[in-house]
Amino acid sequence: MTPRRYLLNYLVPSLLGLAVLGLAGRGLFGPHARAADTSDGATPAPTLRRDGARLIVPPASPLRRTLAVATLAIDPVAAPFTLPAVVEADPARLAKVLTPVTGRIVTIARRLGDEVRAGDVLFTIDSADLAQARADAARAHAALALAQRNLARQRELDAAEIAARRDLEQAQGDYEQAATEAARAEARLAQLGAGKGSAAGGRLLAVRAPIAGRVVDLAAAAGGYWNDATAPLMTVADLSHVFVTANAQEKDLGRVYAGQSASVRFDAYPEPREAKVGFVGALLDPDTRTVKVRIPCENRDGRLKPGMFAAATFRARPHQGILVPLTAVVQGGFDTRTFVEVAPWTFEPRIVTLGPQVGERVEVVAGLKAGERIVTRDGVLLND
Repeated sequence: MTPRRYLLNYLVPSLLGLAVLGLAGRGLFGPHARAADTSDGATPAPTLRRDGARLIVPPASPLRRTLAVATLAIDPVAAPFTLPAVVEADPARLAKVLTPVTGRIVTIARRLGDEVRAGDVLFTIDSADLAQARADAARAHAALALAQRNLARQRELDAAEIAARRDLEQAQGDYEQAATEAARAEARLAQLGAGKGSAAGGRLLAVRAPIAGRVVDLAAAAGGYWNDATAPLMTVADLSHVFVTANAQEKDLGRVYAGQSASVRFDAYPEPREAKVGFVGALLDPDTRTVKVRIPCENRDGRLKPGMFAAATFRARPHQGILVPLTAVVQGGFDTRTFVEVAPWTFEPRIVTLGPQVGERVEVVAGLKAGERIVTRDGVLLND
């Protein structure tokens, strides 16, 4: 065999096999070799160390770059609270117009939505009761005139010493009784709205508006017979001023007062309206166990409609307290905790009692005191 053929047949394949085995060995044993190299390095420092109830953040811990610690101080706390409310007409500016007598409605002078001034005729009614009242007044005035003439005649006779003294006294008594009856009849007509200017014996009564405003309710039509003198036929309201009435529960009574600032947000409009409490009701509703808190509001544009729903947010009287960020509070099981710094980078969990939330902060009513330092950011990383 020639040397060239020996080299091609035996030596080259052997060299190629050794090369493949070398590559395979490097692939199989290389990772183990690197792992062995790293296993000889130093052990990484712990992130957090526990000493009883205390939590210690070592110098090399990455927590030192994330935790934020702040000192507590006493701040004024004015916690807002929200109550449901509704728009109501001012009772002093709303008149339910009743018909003082029964009868047939002749005309309706004002319709729904019409503006009226005090004294404008709203409707007229044809009433037999009014005719009777006017007849009674006419008889009373006739009896008064007769008694007056009789009294004058008895005075002349008494001056001439012709009549007996008792006849003059009787005439005086009759006159006073007739005057009283005439005054009663006139008062009755005035109560019905039929003054002395009305024609005697007339049956038509014109009912006038007691206040200026707008007709907001109408319950009858011309030609109908109205036989319930206790039911309002028409309602006139001045809605340029209205009340936003909130219902405060017993637990909230200590936080509401006259003159208190309030922000009212209506379901119908996105923008809130700033106002002040007019007065707090003196009586507790026995059914709902709430007290009405009335907030007067200007309504010259008519945007506020009685019956609209709203939410009134009140600002309670400010008091001194401790406010902490919401991020400083950690929930652990059934307890609410914060982490108090008892030594540099040494913390201790503290159970606290929370009060109302004020923006992005919350009041702590128990568990902390001014001057202490607490974790205000990423305290959840300390929570186990």
